[in-house]
Amino acid sequence: MTGDDLSGRRVLVIVTNYGVEQDELVLPVRHLRGRGAAVDIAAESSDVIRTLVGDTDPGENVRPSLTLTGADPAGYDLLLVPGGTLNADSLRLQEPAMDLVRSFTSSGRPVAAICHGPWVLVEAGSVENKTLTSYASLRTDIRNAGGNWVDEPVVSDDTGGWLLITSRTPDDLPDFLHEIDRELAAVAS
Repeated sequence: MTGDDLSGRRVLVIVTNYGVEQDELVLPVRHLRGRGAAVDIAAESSDVIRTLVGDTDPGENVRPSLTLTGADPAGYDLLLVPGGTLNADSLRLQEPAMDLVRSFTSSGRPVAAICHGPWVLVEAGSVENKTLTSYASLRTDIRNAGGNWVDEPVVSDDTGGWLLITSRTPDDLPDFLHEIDRELAAVAS
């Protein structure tokens, strides 16, 4: 396997069917698939996922691979949680999403979350003693949940026996994807 080849790696992306930030879903999925990773997108239902750009403008429609309740976390190497204010706020109310997050963290597998995505981790009780970043409006929620919020393009923290990769906004996607690539390549080694 070469440095750019992620063949054999499996990534699970969790979203709602409305409100995920387009670039935080579409660009990572294309990037990872382009490097050979198998990527499944799990949504609340099998209906089309209607993305948004900047939380307001309609974006691309995306077909989910499966539903949140149909996703078996055991078969994946990394969990990806895109943002979008509406997506993250709704996703954190979905118990199947919370179960998936807890399955990854309790088994020591990595989680990557961007922008408002860390809200899901706050709700799952997974940020205590972690250093992470996010969209700036989440800093108080993260701190209240026991996390250490920092304003950096990407943060990787393996405190507690599992790796958390976080970024602030779509502008940070190159750094975010680099860290995800590095982790998936390490898993493959």
